[in-house]
Amino acid sequence: MSEWIKIGHLSDIPLRGARCINTPIGRIAVFRTATNEVYAIEDRCPHKGGPLSQGIVHGAQVTCPLHNWVFSLETGQAQGADEGQVRTFALRREGEAILIDANIALAVAAE
Repeated sequence: MSEWIKIGHLSDIPLRGARCINTPIGRIAVFRTATNEVYAIEDRCPHKGGPLSQGIVHGAQVTCPLHNWVFSLETGQAQGADEGQVRTFALRREGEAILIDANIALAVAAE
């Protein structure tokens, strides 16, 4: 059974935007879509290392700010002709609170 760590509130993340958390396994970007869905993926494009948290969110996808690669927030898979994938991480919502699996993000330090 997983334990969950609170990492913030839905209102901490702008609509169609992201906030980042630092974890022992690296930087994770937490996204909020226009329909208030939340997703977590690693904050590094596999193409050129661009910060995905600074990309444009559209639907359940994000476009890398460096070279316009598009990634699914649900699967982490590159879309279209691009190839590659970023890791995704399980999130859970309890009302307005956003939680991440403690096994993945021990010692979370919110930025």
